[in-house]
Amino acid sequence: MEIHFLGVGEACDGNQPNTSILIKTDAGETAGRILLDCGFSVPHQYLSLNPSAEELEILWISHFHGDHFLGTPLLLLWFWEMNRSKPLNIIGPPGVKVKIEQALELAYPNLISRLGYSLLFHEIIPEEQLHISDSTFSAAYNEHSQPCLSLRLELHGKSIFYSGDGRPTPMTRSLANGCDIIIHEAYGFEDSVPGHGSIKTCLDFARNSNVKRLALVHMQRDIRKQSVNKITSFQKKYNDVKIMLPEKGSTIAL
Repeated sequence: MEIHFLGVGEACDGNQPNTSILIKTDAGETAGRILLDCGFSVPHQYLSLNPSAEELEILWISHFHGDHFLGTPLLLLWFWEMNRSKPLNIIGPPGVKVKIEQALELAYPNLISRLGYSLLFHEIIPEEQLHISDSTFSAAYNEHSQPCLSLRLELHGKSIFYSGDGRPTPMTRSLANGCDIIIHEAYGFEDSVPGHGSIKTCLDFARNSNVKRLALVHMQRDIRKQSVNKITSFQKKYNDVKIMLPEKGSTIAL
C-alpha cells in the first residue's frame, strides 16, 4: 500500500495544495483507489496524475469546510466528461448526500441528472464500521469548529489514521491505537488556535496511541516555513516516534 499526498496545506496556503491523501492499493494504480478529502485545489492535483476515470472507487469527506470538500463538484464533472460508468462511493458525516448534491447543483446546475454513473452515499457515525470491497472504515469525532470525523482505514493488513481537522479527543485516541501511521493536522507549534491541532499535541497523541510514524499536515502557512528546525528539536525529545513533514507529491509505503 502507498500513501500519496496530493496536498498538505491549509485553506489559505498559496504554496501547498489543500490537504488530501490518495491511497494506492496496487503498484499498477495511477492515482489510487481511495481519496481522503477533496478541497478547492485537489482536483487539479489529482488530474495531473493522468488517472483513469474509472480508477477511483471511494471518496472520504471528513467534514464540510470548503478546503476539504468543495473540490468534489469539479472531480465529478471530470468523471462525467471522461464517460465514467463505474459507481463512486462517497463516505462522510451525516448530511453528506445533501451537501455534495447542493455543491454540485451550485457549481454545475442539472449535472447530477446527467452524470451517467451512480453516486453511492454512505453516512458514517462513531462506533459503526463500514465495509466496502476489502476496506474497513471506522470514525470518531475530534475537536473542531464544526463536526469533523477522524478516520481509521484498515486495508490489506495495514491501518491508517487520518484526522481531518481538529484536536484529538478520547474517541480519536481509541480509534488511532496501534495504527501503522497517523496523518494529523498540526496547525501550530502549540495549541494556540481553538479547534486545531499542534505539533506537540500530535506527538503526544502518537506516543499515547502506540504509533511509531506521524505525518504532519495542514500546518499554518507561516508556521510551516519555520517548522524544520522546530521539528528537529521535537524529534530529539520524541525519539520513539518518526516525525514526517510531507510535501505535495510525497509518498509513504506501508
